[in-house]
Amino acid sequence: MECVRVLELYSGIGGMHYALKESGIPGHVVAAIDINTTANQIYRHNFPDTPLWNKTIEGIALDDFNKLSFDMILMSPPCQPFTRIGLQGDISDPRTKSFLYVLDLLPRLHRLPRFILLENVKGFESSAARELLVKTLTGCGYSFQEFMVSPTSVGIPNSRLRYFLIAKMSTSFSTQARSEVRSQARSEVRSQARSEGMSQAMSQHSQSSTSDRVCIQLPDVFPHFAEADSSEQPTVLSPTCPGSCQSEEEVREGQVLYKLETAADAQRKRSQNQDLSIRQIQDFLEPQREGDLEQHLLPPRTLLRYALLLDIVQPTCRRSVCFTKGYGRYVEGTGSVLQGCTETQMESVFAGLDQVSEEEKVQQLLKLKLRYFTPREVANLMGFPQSFMFPEGVSTLQQYRTLGNSLNVVVVSRLLQLLVS
Repeated sequence: MECVRVLELYSGIGGMHYALKESGIPGHVVAAIDINTTANQIYRHNFPDTPLWNKTIEGIALDDFNKLSFDMILMSPPCQPFTRIGLQGDISDPRTKSFLYVLDLLPRLHRLPRFILLENVKGFESSAARELLVKTLTGCGYSFQEFMVSPTSVGIPNSRLRYFLIAKMSTSFSTQARSEVRSQARSEVRSQARSEGMSQAMSQHSQSSTSDRVCIQLPDVFPHFAEADSSEQPTVLSPTCPGSCQSEEEVREGQVLYKLETAADAQRKRSQNQDLSIRQIQDFLEPQREGDLEQHLLPPRTLLRYALLLDIVQPTCRRSVCFTKGYGRYVEGTGSVLQGCTETQMESVFAGLDQVSEEEKVQQLLKLKLRYFTPREVANLMGFPQSFMFPEGVSTLQQYRTLGNSLNVVVVSRLLQLLVS
């Protein structure tokens, strides 16, 4: 196919750009836009020839977007308004301002892009922002499909369940009809975003998904299904009930084992580690240079306080939990840690920990040589190629933070292939 001109919004460290390259689609990023200074520094280091605009999206005029004459939009809007652990402010959250501007801008473009791909967290699928997105796409004449996909679907041992939407310009719309619906959509979206309460917007959930939908076969794009854990299977969201996908976590119940883990947790992890369609953690690790890895060992104070909350994996495991922007700074719920000494049995270390002194407890835990995954290893698990590099001066915590705000490159590349096929 001909070279596709791509606009990369919320470009971050370049995950979308790398996905475009990974997909094999002949594409050229005409502009990348982000306001995060550190992310822009990393992006510029890896893509020095790509125009990078350090501007707020809502501060860019329509004429400036029209001059770019792009065929595709790739975007991952701020996820904080939709996360389950956040306030879920949705369209009332100031951080959605730029996304609402994009939706207002789209129908007014001189030439609509042929393709659109959007990524966000689980929770976006039931938001008012998603309703506005669907209304805009429908009004502009796009067909679209929504998914919930995790990297385990492409054989990567990392759980990162995310919402995706791919949209393609429908050929069934005449120029005159498209002009009319664009005008109507622009008016409706502006009115809803400005004057509707969030609850009213979300109550229209079942009436806004009336667009034609992309007909696809998921196994063609995501051949590896995590059959042992249904929460990790690729899911096509229902047109009438987009929030009907499986929960990312199973209900915790049953007998408590060592650590703060139930029998159901232990069984789920065993099942995941037996899924041969998913690669082992060791395939994504850096060479074992003892001196380099010691700096990533968990300090005694952290072990003493958080040992029972850690998600511990071994090199032969086929699972790890989602890495967030707080990895390396916070412990609970930010990502897995690696057991460096596999000769030591984890069960024997945790057995009876509550019956010994703090000093003895630390000595027991140190036997496991628990460490954080390095930034390079996290990047590997998120599908970034070996050519991806961090520039000098970016701290380890900044590397974790920007990676946690990024996306899985391989998953997005498969969806791009699906979108243009």
